[in-house]
Amino acid sequence: MKNLLSAVFIVSLVLIACSKKEAPGFGAEQEIKVHYDTAAIDSFSAGATSVDIVRQIRMSSQKYQDSIKEAEKRLKEEQKLKEELEKENKKKGEEEKKKTEAEKKQKTSDAQPAAGTKTE
Repeated sequence: MKNLLSAVFIVSLVLIACSKKEAPGFGAEQEIKVHYDTAAIDSFSAGATSVDIVRQIRMSSQKYQDSIKEAEKRLKEEQKLKEELEKENKKKGEEEKKKTEAEKKQKTSDAQPAAGTKTE
């Protein structure tokens, strides 16, 4: 019986000593939510980027997109100008061809009557 009482006493001491203890007021505190200035969940992880840097990247990408649009507009304007110049050059070329053909016709018409008068 003494052994049984001493065994129960030792087991109860072990259970009490090994039980999980909580500090008073520790569980009563509300969970504090910390606001980090990073886009990643863990601010120390590889690839964590600052919110300011992310904002700068977005702004620069918008600027980049705007610059691309401006470049496309410039290219279109240049192409329009080139097309207009080509049309003008074609018109001038056609006018010159017409002038040279007219001159050739006049020369040939002038040469034929002259040849006709010589044969008579």
